[in-house]
Amino acid sequence: MALSDAAVRQAKPTGKDYTLGDIDGLSLAVTASGGRSWHFRYCWNGKQKRMSMGTYPEVSLREARSLRDEARKLLAQGVNPQAHRRHTREADRLAEENTFKSTFDHWVEHRSLSLKEGRQSTLSQIRRIFGKDVLPTLGLCSIGDIRRPDLLAVLARIEQRGAFTTAEKCRTWFNQLFRFAMVKVPALEQNPASDLDVVAMPKPSVVHQPFLRMAELPALLHTLRDYGGMEQTRLGIRLLLLTGVRTGELRWATPAQFDLERGLWTIPSEVVKQLQLKMRKKRRRAQDIPPYIVPLSTQAMEVVRQLLKRVRPAQRHLLAHRSNLGQRISENTLNGALRRMGYVDQLTGHGIRATLSTALHEIGYPKPWIDAQLSHADPDKTSSTYNHAEYVELRRHMMQDWANRLDLLERGNLKAASTRLIIRLEGVPQLGEGVELNPAVALAVQAG
Repeated sequence: MALSDAAVRQAKPTGKDYTLGDIDGLSLAVTASGGRSWHFRYCWNGKQKRMSMGTYPEVSLREARSLRDEARKLLAQGVNPQAHRRHTREADRLAEENTFKSTFDHWVEHRSLSLKEGRQSTLSQIRRIFGKDVLPTLGLCSIGDIRRPDLLAVLARIEQRGAFTTAEKCRTWFNQLFRFAMVKVPALEQNPASDLDVVAMPKPSVVHQPFLRMAELPALLHTLRDYGGMEQTRLGIRLLLLTGVRTGELRWATPAQFDLERGLWTIPSEVVKQLQLKMRKKRRRAQDIPPYIVPLSTQAMEVVRQLLKRVRPAQRHLLAHRSNLGQRISENTLNGALRRMGYVDQLTGHGIRATLSTALHEIGYPKPWIDAQLSHADPDKTSSTYNHAEYVELRRHMMQDWANRLDLLERGNLKAASTRLIIRLEGVPQLGEGVELNPAVALAVQAG
């Protein structure tokens, strides 16, 4: 006989446990102390089972019958309703624990274990980009609920603002993150981040970094000389001009990398972008590839000496973060200083490399010397055997000449500073008339 709401309300304790039966296996259990709870009895594999449906009055008679009906539907489908409930609760627990944000944090932590010294900035970039473009949208979602359209929507917003490189990086990181999640997160069997590149917006034509011509360098040098910002920033930009290294290589520079007695700056291979690419292609370790050797002019050594004098005990890098001596300067420090000097959209740290490269080519120095100085791999060398320690002494003379020309430019002598190498002996360019070169340098250049 079916229960009524009144019968359920009036069920009182009698000093012992008893049960009031409804229909289709539902019953109300009343304890000796007066507690009332719903149960559903059913048969599974020839055995009697009992499944709790909640307590009364939190679960009404109508709600209990609805839960019973859902359980009976599962039985009709050959599913044990009790096991189904356990699996559902476990899935809900995992969904709550394995949000996109928590999975992202675990992936970043795991990724940090395999990053070499000098590449930790990649993690900072990942955290910054995901914090801005991804986590506000997907962070609280269960990792298992995220589908390809969700990721495409995030990427579309990034592409719409023209950040195509950021979108490209996010596609790569999404794929890596979900591959990690498929191993770590139970029941996650599909990677929604695969093949996202198929519908990627085409990147616009490459716009090369802006650079300065020789005639524009005197103004830069005067502005740099009078720069009112931090002294180490001014010296850092000066060192870029004198060496042509990448801003990242300067940011990661440590005092121990400089040998001023020999006039050399030795940059470990794991810090150098070009060498990193080579290691990945050839599956080689950093210690298997020679470091990037940068010869220093006397002017460059003087800049390094000034920077070394400023190094404090807690400082790890040549250029320290202004508020944390244990950290290096940020990615934007040098470019920000150039903007404050008035070079908005006119010059960047990378543009300084382009400035130096263009000037040395126009002066007439051999391309292999310039490529070696800038740690550029030669695209014509299919064997990829380029050695970043090549032409060190010849490059030393070239960079000393370049430093001398910068001094001439700062004094306003553009004509002398721009003089091309016009004499060639045995195929090697020589300095032309009007440019001072001491006999030792001339002899060394001829010997090259």
